[in-house]
Amino acid sequence: MSEQPIGPILDGLGTTIFLDEGDLVASALVITKVIEPDGDVSLAIASSEGLSWIEQNGLLASAQQIVSQASIGRKGEDD
Repeated sequence: MSEQPIGPILDGLGTTIFLDEGDLVASALVITKVIEPDGDVSLAIASSEGLSWIEQNGLLASAQQIVSQASIGRKGEDD
């Protein structure tokens, strides 16, 4: 196992984000499904430098609410 930059991997998956001009991404928490060579599936989590576990937990809880509640609008989605 080796540490790898996540940017090229996300680019290869076609991952994008909707941002308005002037928006600044301050931190990131990336959750990935990993399929190992033997077919086993695991979960990997990566975060931007300096992101504490408390902030990770807050981002994760907020993201879960957005995904779970259709009534919460997501940036970039048509209403």
